[in-house]
Amino acid sequence: MFKKIVAIDNVGLNKWGENELQNYSKEVKLYYDTPQDNSEIIKRIEDADCVLVSYTTNIDKEVIENCPSIKYIGMCCSLYDEKSANVDIPCAKEKGITVLGIKDYGDEGVVAYTVSELLRLMHGFGQSQWKARPSELTNEKVGIIGLGTTGYMVAKALQAFGADIYYYSRTRKPNAEAEDMKYLPLHDLLKTVSILSTNLNKNTVLLYEDEFKAFGHGKILINTTLGPTFSVEALKNWLNNGDNYYLSDGAGIMNCGELRELKNVIVVDKVSGSSYQCTERLSKKVLDNIKNYLSNSL
Repeated sequence: MFKKIVAIDNVGLNKWGENELQNYSKEVKLYYDTPQDNSEIIKRIEDADCVLVSYTTNIDKEVIENCPSIKYIGMCCSLYDEKSANVDIPCAKEKGITVLGIKDYGDEGVVAYTVSELLRLMHGFGQSQWKARPSELTNEKVGIIGLGTTGYMVAKALQAFGADIYYYSRTRKPNAEAEDMKYLPLHDLLKTVSILSTNLNKNTVLLYEDEFKAFGHGKILINTTLGPTFSVEALKNWLNNGDNYYLSDGAGIMNCGELRELKNVIVVDKVSGSSYQCTERLSKKVLDNIKNYLSNSL
């Protein structure tokens, strides 16, 4: 067992998940707001040997070095690589701290958001309408940047509505190409498609002035990545100089809230991967990581 578990922000566990934490520590302390700075994070951690954190808070070198009791950091959010993590994993490794994250828990919610928002905008079911007349996804050229689990699920859902799917990814996906998802280099894809969905790791920016110039006007960009996948200034220019739309959920607007005030920006103030079922999957994966860590530590 741990001596003390602290969730330093709202990590999104369901009630049964919070209750189960009691089985793995003599003391459990849960916070539901986001700490404002490192001093507050350090104060919350105190002498805890197990720290849980969501994607909204960073645990950097300063925090780790000032909290010598930490043995385990559980990221209650996606962990794909060290670069995109909100925990300084190299520093943690140097201190002998185990860092475990999760993935593939909120994808279904992202798919539902993407499909629903595109249909609302294209058909004019909401306050805005993309073109002069309502339009369908049928034969519409849609580009997916990042064909991991989420990107692939989005692509399959849009295919079901008749969309013609193109993708760009760090690696080619033969299985996807066998399902008529066509690979193109980034700039070729941008010149080809009219709708673009970015499904990338956090802190991955691929779209700058040249990319938006290649994408052109009368287009839709939809983003559900944790934070921007673009230069904010480049996006602003693209929105101001053409009849374009930017769609985002609460995750995609993170760290670029000023975009809310711009023309043709439609933000849904919900994290799309936060349905009841998503939090069930998150809770199970977080608890499984804790159980596996403790089992391997015996």
